[in-house]
Amino acid sequence: MTTPLPDPAPLNPAGNPLGDALFALLPDLSVGALLGFATGAAIRFVGRVALIVMGVLFITLQLLAYFGVISVDWLRVQAITEPWLRQGTEQGGAWVTRLLTANLPFAGAFTAGLLLGLRVRV
Repeated sequence: MTTPLPDPAPLNPAGNPLGDALFALLPDLSVGALLGFATGAAIRFVGRVALIVMGVLFITLQLLAYFGVISVDWLRVQAITEPWLRQGTEQGGAWVTRLLTANLPFAGAFTAGLLLGLRVRV
């Protein structure tokens, strides 16, 4: 005859309901934080590349203007882009947040990982 195996020790030794609830959420929180961190690092990398491209474009325009190949009306450029940039700063952050956290049950962990990914140097 075989003897029944004893019940395994509970993973949460405290046994309180809050601890049980938090322990059940750990996989989701871990995935959310990891995905947020990866997204933050990717946004930082893409942003850096975009800034480099914009800088090279500006230098190219300035060189062409210096040699008289083109003439750039910077006040007109500012008048065209300023409303678009102002609208982007006012509404862009909320839109990106809604886009990245849509249908995520772990949006809090994702946001924390995202902020960490934006700050860390990879």
